[in-house]
Amino acid sequence: MTNTNQIKGNWNETKGKLKQKFAILTDSDVLLVEGKQDELIGRLQMKLGKTKEEIQKLISEL
Repeated sequence: MTNTNQIKGNWNETKGKLKQKFAILTDSDVLLVEGKQDELIGRLQMKLGKTKEEIQKLISEL
């Protein structure tokens, strides 16, 4: 992720926006665990059918 610290700081708001935008996402899909950012990106890639870059851009634009 481009700015992991910034995303971590606002993650509760960001995950809410992701879940609103993509109703197919569950709480466990957007769980951000320390050191597991790549796993989160991978999970979102599989659920949303987007590339890593698309996911990163999507998150940064929320």
